[in-house]
Amino acid sequence: MTYKYFGAPDGATAARVPISMRPEELGGDELGMNGMFTKIKPETMAAMVLTGIQGVPLHKVPPLELVVLHPDYAVVKLPMTVVDPLRGVGEEAVGAAAFIWSTVPDRGGPRDAFNVYQLLHEWQDFSVRLHEAGHQPYCLVWP
Repeated sequence: MTYKYFGAPDGATAARVPISMRPEELGGDELGMNGMFTKIKPETMAAMVLTGIQGVPLHKVPPLELVVLHPDYAVVKLPMTVVDPLRGVGEEAVGAAAFIWSTVPDRGGPRDAFNVYQLLHEWQDFSVRLHEAGHQPYCLVWP
């Protein structure tokens, strides 16, 4: 699976995903030219931020909202609580969250804390761009 996180002002705009799912053809202002491609699931990103930074118990992480379900792709909306907390946190909180998440096993085993730290910084930059644009976070998911 491949994931592109992007910002959009609303669900109707986010739903206008190109029929072609090739990453190099995605983009344009309506999909947020400053989107992020990653192999990390939106559920994992939500859990990483909310549990690692906000201290929310894993079972209380809110579900994602399905915007579009197509045979070839899906678009989901992430709760704002997944991006907003990152705008105001400092290096210590990001480092602590990275350490915590580096110990959580995934299919490939635990991740290196520095890689998680870098990812959280990318996510922090993304959250600032979303806030400045007045957009909400969405994720385009396709095989």
